[in-house]
Amino acid sequence: MKLKAGLLLVIVAVLTLEATFIIQYHYSQREIKKEASLRAASELKSAENKIMDVVNQAEAAVRNSIWVAEWCLETPDSLKRIPQRIVSENPVVVGSTMALVPGYSEKYPLYAPYAMRDDETGKIKMLSLATEEYDYPSSEWFTKPIEMDEGYWSEPYFDENGGDILMTTFSMPVKDRNGKIAAIVTADISLEWLAELIERMKVYPNAFNMVVSRNGNIMVCTVENLTMKATIDQIALESDDYKALDRVNKAMLAGQYGEMPVKYQGEINHVYFAPVERTGWSLSIVLPEKDLYSGVRRMAMNVQLLQLLGLSMIIIILRVVAKNRAKYQRINEQKERIENELHIAREIQMSMIPKTFPPFPERKDLDLAASIIPAKEVGGDLYDFFIRDEKLFFCIGDVSGKGIPASLVMAVTRSLFRAMSAHEDSPAKIVTSMNNTMSEANERSMFVTFFCGVLDLSAGQLRYCNAGHNPPMILTDAIRVLPVEPNLPIGIMKGVDFIEQETPFLYDDALFLYTDGLSEAENATKEQFGEDRIEKALHGRKRSSDHLENIKQQVSQFVGEAPQSDDLTMLFIHYLAHVVPAQQERHLELHNDIKQISLLAEFIEKIAEEKKLDETLAMNLNLALEEAVTNVILYAYPKGTDGLVDIDAIVMEHSLEFIITDSGVPFDPTAAPEADITLSADERPIGGLGIFMVRKLMDEVHYQRLDNKNVLKMTKNI
Repeated sequence: MKLKAGLLLVIVAVLTLEATFIIQYHYSQREIKKEASLRAASELKSAENKIMDVVNQAEAAVRNSIWVAEWCLETPDSLKRIPQRIVSENPVVVGSTMALVPGYSEKYPLYAPYAMRDDETGKIKMLSLATEEYDYPSSEWFTKPIEMDEGYWSEPYFDENGGDILMTTFSMPVKDRNGKIAAIVTADISLEWLAELIERMKVYPNAFNMVVSRNGNIMVCTVENLTMKATIDQIALESDDYKALDRVNKAMLAGQYGEMPVKYQGEINHVYFAPVERTGWSLSIVLPEKDLYSGVRRMAMNVQLLQLLGLSMIIIILRVVAKNRAKYQRINEQKERIENELHIAREIQMSMIPKTFPPFPERKDLDLAASIIPAKEVGGDLYDFFIRDEKLFFCIGDVSGKGIPASLVMAVTRSLFRAMSAHEDSPAKIVTSMNNTMSEANERSMFVTFFCGVLDLSAGQLRYCNAGHNPPMILTDAIRVLPVEPNLPIGIMKGVDFIEQETPFLYDDALFLYTDGLSEAENATKEQFGEDRIEKALHGRKRSSDHLENIKQQVSQFVGEAPQSDDLTMLFIHYLAHVVPAQQERHLELHNDIKQISLLAEFIEKIAEEKKLDETLAMNLNLALEEAVTNVILYAYPKGTDGLVDIDAIVMEHSLEFIITDSGVPFDPTAAPEADITLSADERPIGGLGIFMVRKLMDEVHYQRLDNKNVLKMTKNI
């Protein structure tokens, strides 16, 4: 019976390991495929940029010569200087002609002086294309721009009577003063550089690359026998999957971006393609699937062998365990091995998220810290952030469920965030793309609550999209919940429209993001930590890391010995915008009683002692503060009611800032007109002298109405 039970356990273990292996193998293939797609897209974009650099230079050479050509039409003998100038001044141009429309000039019925660069001498030599052998009026580079009345890139061709090289030509019509097309100006570029460029694109060892013209001709290809000798339609006819390859060909000729799998000569290949702007060309990378998954397949074989070996060992162990009492010790050893594997799995999972803080030590405009505490060995919470184009991309998420399945979904979510945000700036579009991808293969119906933000570090603007996650806390002049739209979590339904929001994010503003493992942390009596305790814990200005440590301590004290029920993740972003000098805060709370004004003198005296201020400056500060606070006591609250006046002093290296806050009726003292001190006391209207004095004594005075409170800020430079 013990042996049968042991064998049953072996079968269950084998099935579990095989299922785990299949899942890991599947996700490994997906990640490898994503990595290959990113590499191919990067190579295509790089090649496209390099091609467009040459194309732009050639087009600019022609376009910049049009006005000269129009001016020279009346003196045909001077037209040959135009191609000479184009070739001599533009290294990418190997040849150029100024070809007149037949019959336009009585003196020259056919006239096409051709300038080309001699590779040996580097000098410009002149030929004529107006010969019997070279019928230039019927050439594509001549007829198409006349037909289209605009610039045109020709199909690649071998110019036997001109440049004697494989080339393509950009040509534009030249019109006379009557608007009639009189000539065609061209710029030839050699395709040798294009072949070298394509040859250098090596995504994988057996991948091959090509450039296809607008008519489907293979202009250049790393497979030599295809260059200028075949079309993509001919290749499609030879393939095992004509329909799939035909779809690829049509997409390429239509100037689309994309990736499609096709079967060719018995093997599956992934074709990545992208258009080259204005030329009608299309770049493509053909990646054999055997190259793509060769590494993971070798790993799979090794794992299978190890599994077989492990199975054999377990059977032997079970036979021994049935005969002696050592099985309990072996079970304990196996348990320790599993715990060690889970520990390694946790380390692998944690390695996927940023853990080095401060993450951007070279930046002085950002103070950022994050923390994740899984409830189990592996968890489903995540956060991530990076900077691209002076924008901070960040996210936080919580996967439904726990353990290994949640950790796998967490890994996929983080990878998708990185992939989507690598080329997209809109949080809504990033979340939409992630949702569509995760909804397609969500057989377990797992979902992710997710918050995605993009902080423009140069403009101080925060854009964000919330997908069913806890609304973050925003710390400005007060602490409040950031308004969010009630979007669905990621992975529930494909095609959901996610709403994007934005808000100004100014100097000294901060954002605190967290998962429900914080707000729903329970103590022994099942009482939850709650948002009110979170808000209280966030009071006061500290470093981001100090804020997180403070919250951890308060949660630990609140929970006590109760077990952690959910993953706890926090992300704190403090926007500084520029280097903030060292500062110290002081606080004084008064009731709206004029008798408490005397407390201000002691408040100012302590600050003056700290900063070693002279007596005159300290007296002026006390006078300005007394005037401002007296104003609040007299006008903010109804007579006979008790109210509070908060005074915060921020002591910095070269300035002092006083912030006076009250909850009284809206009252802006800075809106009072300037007092005219030149008038006599009888002529001058009542009021205005107090704020006049405050303005004279302080360097800056600003008023705001925030969260139903009057906030008066006064700054004195020292």
